[in-house]
Parts: sequence; structure tokens; C-alpha cells
Amino acid sequence: MKALRLGALLAASIVLLGALLFACSDPASEIAAESVLHRGLSSDPESLDPHKARSVQAAEVLRDIGEGLLAYSATGELVAGTASEWTISEDGLTYTFRIREDARWSSGELVTAPHFAFSLRRLVNPATAAFYAQMLGDIVNAKDIISGELPPAELGVEAIDERTLVITLERPTPYLLSLLTAPSTFPVHPGSIAEHGDAFTRAGNLVSNGAYKLDAWEPGSVVELSRNEYYWNNAGTAIDNVWHHVITQEMTELNRYRAGEIQITGSVPPDNFAQVRQEYPEELHIAPYLGVYYYGFNLTKPPFRDSPQLREALSMAIDRDVLVNSITGRGEEPAYSWVPPGVDNYEPRRFIYAEQNQEERNAHARRLLREAGYGPDTPLQIELRYNTSDTQQKIALAVQSMWREVLGVETTLVSEEFQVLLANMRDREVTQVFRSSWIGDYNDAHTFLSIMESGNPSNMPGYESGKFDDLMRQAADQVEPDRRRLFLEEAERVLLADHPVIPLYFYVSKHLVSPEVQGWGDNVLDYHYSQHLSLAPTAATR
Repeated sequence: MKALRLGALLAASIVLLGALLFACSDPASEIAAESVLHRGLSSDPESLDPHKARSVQAAEVLRDIGEGLLAYSATGELVAGTASEWTISEDGLTYTFRIREDARWSSGELVTAPHFAFSLRRLVNPATAAFYAQMLGDIVNAKDIISGELPPAELGVEAIDERTLVITLERPTPYLLSLLTAPSTFPVHPGSIAEHGDAFTRAGNLVSNGAYKLDAWEPGSVVELSRNEYYWNNAGTAIDNVWHHVITQEMTELNRYRAGEIQITGSVPPDNFAQVRQEYPEELHIAPYLGVYYYGFNLTKPPFRDSPQLREALSMAIDRDVLVNSITGRGEEPAYSWVPPGVDNYEPRRFIYAEQNQEERNAHARRLLREAGYGPDTPLQIELRYNTSDTQQKIALAVQSMWREVLGVETTLVSEEFQVLLANMRDREVTQVFRSSWIGDYNDAHTFLSIMESGNPSNMPGYESGKFDDLMRQAADQVEPDRRRLFLEEAERVLLADHPVIPLYFYVSKHLVSPEVQGWGDNVLDYHYSQHLSLAPTAATR
């Protein structure tokens, strides 16, 4: 009997030893005791250099690993970031920020005011070729630096001491605090850039100041982050590791969510939306979002350059209700303005035909088409370009059908990879009508209206209007918010009357969020910092 017990004990020990060896051979076991949040990301970030990144996907990762002077709460309220406090002069031209005493890089070094000054100068330096350099256009000398007329050292930012940063503006900029939450205004680590050059963003080289740090990035697969133990609010960060899984197909992402492999999806497939709503009624989050889906005209070439009637006719002939109800079908709102609803202290202007029914719009569109010189004997033939995607194709096919049935317009559809489409939009050589979108970088009408100012790099149609530009300049000169709003609203009215774009619908944010995830807050910017979230105890080793 004693020998039997000894044999059983030996066998159990062997099983236990085998299990331990197996666990040690599994890399995932190294973080098994730590919490891991798995998030879906629809594409790879094009860069983790905050001054060169421009996509929503890059921003999602950058908000985890970096932090600006200010940030947003889980529900979208403006809160302190790396700056603990700030003051604004009475004339609205001087902003003074105090950097937190305990703000540190992931290397353990202090984050200082000179680091922010260095980074903002790098953003406007033409050598950086930053897409969002114009965001700082209201800072003293910024525009002349961006155009190459002045050196970056002349930018109106000054580190008074290690903890005090002063930003001086050429004109009042009421949205500046919101702007300073954008990843493009995040600080970069000067020493890392000096040592590694453009390779400073690679895992092992990247020194960041946010709640997380970069451990690994496998393009097309996953961006792995871990807790930055030097972060000033590390004690308030609940999740140890965040894995952003790159999943380009929405259906694949949904299947991985169902399998429990990810806990937050980046979107929801349109064709499965009704089923998902029934299957996960408590986990589906649909919320208003500051984003507009639109078709743009190339205004630098015929036939759209000198024909506002033609542009208006094509806009009126699109039944936006059909698009949002039968194609997208996820709560999107038809767009009859350029600025979305929900923007702080702003009432969007609307097309004059917004209150008409579609039959009335179609009749008016036919009259406008004739005024533009087109009809049965002189049919209009155009190209519509869009980025390769099932949803984009379905929308394009629907618009093609509407233009043919209502106006007799023949439309050739051209599907292109996104980067190719983007290059063609910028070159304005082959595009006629193109699909695009704009997502608000901050909660202010300026983020939508400013991109239509003459010369703005994001002004893809090439729209130029002295009246519009003048109204935007007058709005920028206003210190009183309500008076500024009046100028912005009038600028939108002028824009809509010129029809440089066809707003089709306003986005809504669409996510599946596992019950394991705590602290999620819907907000119009759709910002969801991982540091605001926590996981239920059962999810820690999922």
C-alpha cells in the first residue's frame, strides 16, 4: 500500500513537472499573471511618429503611448494631461502651461517644457513634412516657418524653465486647448531622435511619455504595448498590457470577437449589423461621432471647375436616406451640412433643399443639369473614384444608379487602393469625383471648416473662395465665442452654396465591447484611452 502511494505521488510529480515545462515554453505564459486588453485595429498605423502619423488607426495607438499637454476623459471632457495647470491671458493670445513635476518618459527621464518646445518646432519644420503642421498655424510665426520663410526656432513657443511652457498666438484661438490633445502635438524624445533618426519609433528605440510603451510591432498582425511604470498616473492605470490586433476585414474581426480573442472591435460589419444588434444588445455601442463621409469634386479642371449648377444637381440627385437605411444601416445620419451635429457651441447650416422631399430634389436637379448644358443630346460622363472596400463599392454603385436614373449621367467607377486614391486626390490630375471623409481632430467647427480654406493641404477638392476665407479670418479674430460662432456659421453657408463637396452622411461610432471591459464611455470624438479601462477579474488572463 505504501509503495502504491509513492508511485502515485511520483506520477503526479511528473505530470506537474510536464505542465510547468509546457508553461515555460509558452511565451504567453510570461504575461499570464498580468491583465491584457485585446483591441481591434482596422489597419496598421502608417507611423508611430506623432508628427508624421495622420490616420485614425495611428492615433488610437499614439493616445496609448503618448500624451499631450491636455487630454480627454472617458466621456469626452477636456482634462489635464502632462500639463497640470494652465492660464490664458485676457486677450486670449498667451497660454502658459505648467508641466507636472512627476511627468516622466518611459526611460525614467523627466518630461520637460523644453521637450514640448522642441517637439512643436519639429512639427512645423518643413523638413519634417508633417501632415498636421497647419494645426499650429495660429501660433506666432508658424505659417512663415511652414512655408520655409523663417527657421523653426522663431516659433512662438518658449520654455521659460524646465516646467513652464509659454505659447504665444497671432490671434485668439478658442480651440487651442482641444487642439493640444491631438497626437500631432505630443512630445517626442529629443535624445532618441538624435541617436536613432527616423528609426526612433521602432520597438526598443521608442521612448514615450504616455501610460504605455511599445514592446513589439508585427506589421499586419499586432502592436503590443505594456505598462509605462514611469507614467505620472501609473497608479490609476489598471490594465498591464494592450494588444492592438490589425484586422483589415470587419467580418474577421467580428468572428474573433465571438471567439473571445478580442474584447473591443473597431467597427461592425454592415451586412451583419442587424444580427449583431440582436446577438449582443448590451455589448453593441452606437454613438454620434464627429465625422463626415463625402464625395468631392476636382475643382481645378472641367467639368466641375466653373459649374456650381452641375455640382448641385449631382448632390441633389442622391437619396441619402437610401444610403443610410439600405446600405450602411448602422445608425448613420444623412448629411445636409458639412459640419456634423454635436459640435460644441455650433449650429450647422444646411443645404437650402434639405427640407424638400427626394422627388422635389430630383426635379430641381434636372433643371440645374439643363442649365449646366447637359441633357439627352449632350449626356454627362464622369468618373467616380473610391478606395477598395465592399462598403465603398456598394455606396458607389448606389450613387451611380441614382445619377443614371434621375439625371441620365453615366458614371464609370474606379476602385483604387487607399494610398493610390489619396495620391490622386492630392495631384488633381485624373480625379473628377472622389470618395473621402473627414474626422474631427477636436470638438470645434473649425476642424471641419478650416480644411476648406484656400491652400489647406487637406482641401482635396481645391476649393477657393475669397468670401469663405474672409469669413474664416474674421471668425479667427473673435475672442467672444458666440460672435465667433456667427462667422463660422456664415462661412459654412457660403461653402454649401458653392457645393465643392457632396456630404453624404455623418458617421456614428460602432464598437462591440465585451462585458469584461469596464470604464468604457461613448463620446463624439470616439476617443477611448486604454488607461481609462479596466478588466473584470476573470478577464485578466484571457
